[in-house]
Amino acid sequence: MKNKKQIDFSGALSSIFAILIGLLVGLIVLLLCNSKQAVPGFMMILTGSLTHGLKGIGQVFYYATPIILTGLSVGFAFKTGLFNIGASGQFIVGGFGAVFVGIMCKNLGGVHWIVALAASVVFGAVWGFVPGFLKAHFNVNEVIASIMMNYIGMYAVNWTVKGYKPLFNNLRNESNTVAVTAQIPKMGFDKIFPGSSVNGGFLIAIVVIILIYLLLNKTTFGYELKAVGFNKDASKYAGINEKKSIILSMTIAGAISGLAGGLLYLAGTGKHIEIVDTLASEGFSGISVALLGVCHPIGILFAGIFIAYLTAGGFYLQLFEFSTEIIDIIIAVIIYFSAFALIVKTMIAKTRQRKEIKKEQEGGKKA
Repeated sequence: MKNKKQIDFSGALSSIFAILIGLLVGLIVLLLCNSKQAVPGFMMILTGSLTHGLKGIGQVFYYATPIILTGLSVGFAFKTGLFNIGASGQFIVGGFGAVFVGIMCKNLGGVHWIVALAASVVFGAVWGFVPGFLKAHFNVNEVIASIMMNYIGMYAVNWTVKGYKPLFNNLRNESNTVAVTAQIPKMGFDKIFPGSSVNGGFLIAIVVIILIYLLLNKTTFGYELKAVGFNKDASKYAGINEKKSIILSMTIAGAISGLAGGLLYLAGTGKHIEIVDTLASEGFSGISVALLGVCHPIGILFAGIFIAYLTAGGFYLQLFEFSTEIIDIIIAVIIYFSAFALIVKTMIAKTRQRKEIKKEQEGGKKA
């Protein structure tokens, strides 16, 4: 138990170290671009999200909601030994499911938004199931399969939305607005953060974080998923159905990313599915969030909020004649060092485990 706490603590420290390095690099870039405005610009990055008080904080939570869930999707798969790089495809396909129900099923009344969110979960789960099935039964690398599913999902959604008139707004080249009944209720967030876009989706994201944490750490099913990720052959020998675990892991990861899409497009903030040949950025932001959060559900929650905080603060950099892409540089550096720290942490954990096994073996020989 002691070793486990030390590993968790070192993971938190590595994330903090990565954040400090990223901010330092950001300050250097600002100094190189415009030394006179560098310090005010840097302070704006740190405090810009608080400029409008509670409204600004609410906006941070709004921006954080989808990337928390895509980050959880990537982190969940990683905990089970899989790399879900298909969060973008699962996100947009899930979002399409929510938008389709939100536009076409207007007679559902008060449960309309719930059914629409359920559709996003199902659509995302299907998109995650495919690479999981290919991995389990044909040993197809999930990274390659997920990348291909990203593009299939993007083009399939574009083609469907554009080809089905009730869904398409040809004047704006995007999907139509969902019905009011399909929009996620504010759940009191409009009173806590007046003027902001945050709604009950943020609360739903927190609930999902808690559920995944409990699933991974407090259930036999979660133990089996992690066991298969750690050593597939040993798990099979122990009687665990490794193929089933791989499929379910990717399916659950896809469902989480799909839900992220549903929460964004049902937020009632004028967000629509745009018909563009570009993968959803929320999926790749999820990889950043997962790495910064060391793939731990609670860490992912705070990592998502932090990245959203930086992003929101970066919008104000233009006031000091800086490009907002500087925020992308900072986040990229943070993620680079987070990934490096995660690799080091994994190596340390495996080294400790080997030493413990060796000590046990030596103790057994002496006995």
